[in-house]
Amino acid sequence: MRQAGYFFQGKDEETGELNFVRPPRGYPRFHLFIKVQDENLTFSLHLDQKRPIYRGVPAHAGEYNNEMIEKEMERIKGILK
Repeated sequence: MRQAGYFFQGKDEETGELNFVRPPRGYPRFHLFIKVQDENLTFSLHLDQKRPIYRGVPAHAGEYNNEMIEKEMERIKGILK
């Protein structure tokens, strides 16, 4: 994911998902979760438009389906090939 410009944020011990962001600071930013299942990778990508309003609350203004997200996923696929 480094080659794609993403920065590792941590691993969710409960779900096993790896958490990445691009860019590393500021908003808007792409937020990518990767889950390893046997020999497969499952990607979940969204765009965080702004920082969460309340401390300790994971809610944010995220977009999950738009042209920017589709273009970013195609860019990532191209890098992974």
